[in-house]
Amino acid sequence: MPKQLPIVACCSPLAREPLNEDQALELSKLFKAMADPVRLRLLSLIASHAGGEACVCDLTDAFDLTGPTISHHLKVLRESGLITGERRGTWVYYRVHPEVLARLSAVLVPGDAIVPA
Repeated sequence: MPKQLPIVACCSPLAREPLNEDQALELSKLFKAMADPVRLRLLSLIASHAGGEACVCDLTDAFDLTGPTISHHLKVLRESGLITGERRGTWVYYRVHPEVLARLSAVLVPGDAIVPA
């Protein structure tokens, strides 16, 4: 009969504690806003733009979509709290809320705790 090795836990938990109902509800709204490929790309374009902000004029050229469609997606991101917009003259400049991304990251990165809202 072959020798059996002792059972050892192979991995640490992926989170320090499970989400409570309020945290799950808040995070699900953020993930839902990012679940669309266009919105995920918009968020990525804004977050990676030089200076940490992007003009809507810089964002529309990246897509083969109408201006109103881009505006709709930006509105969804804004209403979810992922981005903020500031009008300057005829253009709107968008920034990502880093603290909101930190909360999402805390759920996705093993070993990190949920950042309180």
